[in-house]
Amino acid sequence: MASLKNNDPFAMEQIFHAHWENVFDAAFKKLGDAALAQDITQEIFISLWEKRSKLELTGDLSGYLYGAVKHRIVDYYRSNAIKDDHRNEFAFLMNQKKVNAPDENLIFQDTAREVEAAMQCLPERMRLVISMSRQEDKTVKEIAGELNVSVQTVKNQITAAMKILRENLSYILIIAFLCG
Repeated sequence: MASLKNNDPFAMEQIFHAHWENVFDAAFKKLGDAALAQDITQEIFISLWEKRSKLELTGDLSGYLYGAVKHRIVDYYRSNAIKDDHRNEFAFLMNQKKVNAPDENLIFQDTAREVEAAMQCLPERMRLVISMSRQEDKTVKEIAGELNVSVQTVKNQITAAMKILRENLSYILIIAFLCG
């Protein structure tokens, strides 16, 4: 330990090689997750190196490292519990918002009808390309292959279609901005 306090990286390397497996095993037994146990093991040894000059051990190093495992696991679970609380609260608020806005579904349906009507104004081939791109989630390359056209043609069709749709549906954005 004296060598470690004197900033000797070789001493740290020896400590790591002598104890990493026991630290990992202790973490893994408590967590059941190898990746998480590995992260905690790494954090413990990094912390040991960072605190080396201030470290005062009253017992043996193994006991200190085992205690560090327990503390890191408690911190991990505490942190996850807080995150879960925040997620639950957020989900509750989102559900509450939906309860308070029953006409939201109607607005969505009206918007979908408007988009569909605007899509019907597109030339047939352009409508097909946009449908494949946005609704079927196909890549430009896949669309070009299926329609036996160049990738650039597909890109041009998508760009032109989006321009027409933006022009025809721009009022929806204004309404959404004013109502939202």
